[in-house]
Amino acid sequence: MHLVVPKETRSGEKRVAAAPATIAKLIKLGFEVTVESDAGLTALFTNENYQEAGAKVTTDISSAIKNADVVASVGTLPANLSSSLKSGAVCLSFAQAKRDKENIAAIAKAKATLLSFDFVPRISRAQSADALTSQATVSGYHTMVTAASLLPKMFPLVMTASGTIRPSKVLVIGAGVAGLQVMATAKKLGAIVSGYDVRTASKDEVKSVGATFIELDLPVVEGSGGYAKEMDQERTKLQQELLTPYITATDVLVTTAAVPGRPAPRLVTSAMLKGMKYGSVIADMAAENGGNVEGSVAGQIVDVNGVKIWGGQNIASAMAPDASFLFAGNVISLLSFIVKEGAIVIDKEDEVVKGSALVINGEITNEFVKTELGQG
Repeated sequence: MHLVVPKETRSGEKRVAAAPATIAKLIKLGFEVTVESDAGLTALFTNENYQEAGAKVTTDISSAIKNADVVASVGTLPANLSSSLKSGAVCLSFAQAKRDKENIAAIAKAKATLLSFDFVPRISRAQSADALTSQATVSGYHTMVTAASLLPKMFPLVMTASGTIRPSKVLVIGAGVAGLQVMATAKKLGAIVSGYDVRTASKDEVKSVGATFIELDLPVVEGSGGYAKEMDQERTKLQQELLTPYITATDVLVTTAAVPGRPAPRLVTSAMLKGMKYGSVIADMAAENGGNVEGSVAGQIVDVNGVKIWGGQNIASAMAPDASFLFAGNVISLLSFIVKEGAIVIDKEDEVVKGSALVINGEITNEFVKTELGQG
């Protein structure tokens, strides 16, 4: 079996789908591994690192893909390369119906299979293949460190002969994987940390990382699989009103709320920002998907009346070495569901394969994708 790792084509993407440290595991699974030249350079992995680990390095990626049984990438394989896929080849990557529909259509046209990390079921047997979780962990850490660097104050309690500096206050909205990592990092930096989530089940998780859970007098909102679901307008307005006093009292506000398959919910309005302290910081991890905070711009720092609003954009990529290493582990795990006795076997009845598959041998199997491509 032949596995190919191409260089990422998305602007600003620094991650790569295989790390030198994981090549041996791919070989053990039965793969001959080929990596495009300099594919790992932005993640600080050199061609020599891959070669020493047992992979081949090529400058002719199109030819390599023609012979590939599996192509692993972070972003969906672009259409110009998908045309080189052989029938029955398998692509592993992040892939979403709206964002990547042209590339998904090209993979289907090639009669190939596409398994998306965006759709890996959140069940116990698939935990090690859950790339959303691994990348959210990296993103949460980076976001908190970035927010801390933007705040012109120290985070911890500092007692000196000259006086005592009170610890900074951090409020995190959204207690998913990213939010919990934000809280844990803020706590380690010495801040007083509070967390809020619409899911009441997250209360114990917030407490487990050393943060205080904020309870609002609101109806319970929780979707299937432990995800949050969209709220109605009346409830959203009430939530904003009840959160405002907590927001105005904080030094750093981090928002992480997301609803799968939909734009990010608007949690913080411009009116709510008016009471924030001059010099305080907001980090909007959902800026790339519409933003939780009014006025946030993905990839930019915006100043609103002395409040800095940092808009996250492809956050995990900022810590490419660690993010790539974790993602490479997710790739190996997902491969374990389709490699049987040295051959690729796509079992449509397997819960993990069925859930993550957008395309199987050219047939679009995901309803979201069918709708986007006008086949629903």
